[in-house]
Amino acid sequence: MPSDARLIEQLDPATTVLLTVECQRGVVGTDSALPELADVARKTGALANVARLVAAAHLAGAQVLHAIAERRPDGRGASRNARLFKAAERLPVQQTTGSTAVRVAEPIPVSDDDLVVRRLHGLSPIAGTEVDALLRNVGCRTLIVTGVSANVAIPNAVFDAVNLGYTAVVPADAIAGVPAEYTPAMVRNTLALVATIATTDDILACWKRPRRTR
Repeated sequence: MPSDARLIEQLDPATTVLLTVECQRGVVGTDSALPELADVARKTGALANVARLVAAAHLAGAQVLHAIAERRPDGRGASRNARLFKAAERLPVQQTTGSTAVRVAEPIPVSDDDLVVRRLHGLSPIAGTEVDALLRNVGCRTLIVTGVSANVAIPNAVFDAVNLGYTAVVPADAIAGVPAEYTPAMVRNTLALVATIATTDDILACWKRPRRTR
C-alpha cells in the first residue's frame, strides 16, 4: 500500500477525478444482463464501496465521472469485432440508450455536478470517448478507477489513463470481475505495476478533512 503522505498528495480533490466504470443497472443492478458479475460486485462489497467513494468525492469536492456502456436500439455503430460483443447481443437484458438498464445503479449517489459519458462502441471507457478531454478540462491529474469489470474494462481504463499521462489509483475493493478470485490476481500481477493500489478506506481517510467544493 502507498504511504499516507504519497496518497494524500495524489488525491488532492482539486485535481482528482473519480471514475465509475459501467456501474449501471443493466450490469451490476438487480436486473443485470450479467447476473454472475452483479452478484460478485454486491457480495464482495465492491458496489457498496463505489457508492461510499462517490459520496465521499461529492463531500470532498472531487469531480465524479460515470462511464456508461450502451447501444442504440438498432445497434448502429456498435462494435462486433470480438466474441464479447456478439455474446452481448444475445443477452436478455440490453443496455439500450434511454432504458433503465443504462442508469447508474443503486446505491451509488448521483449529483447534478457529476459528468456522465455514454459510449456506443469498444471496450474502454476512455479510448475513443470524450473522457480525456473532460478530464483535462477539469484539471485532472489523478484518476481513481472503480467499477467493473476487472476482466476487461477496468484494465483498459487504467492502461489508457497511464498512457495519457494521468496517475491511476485503483481501490482494489471497489472493482469486481468474474470469477471473484480473478480480481485480486489481476490487481497483484498487472494493475499494481502501473497504478497506485489502495483500499476504499485509504481514500476516505485522505478525504476525511473538510475540503473546498468546486
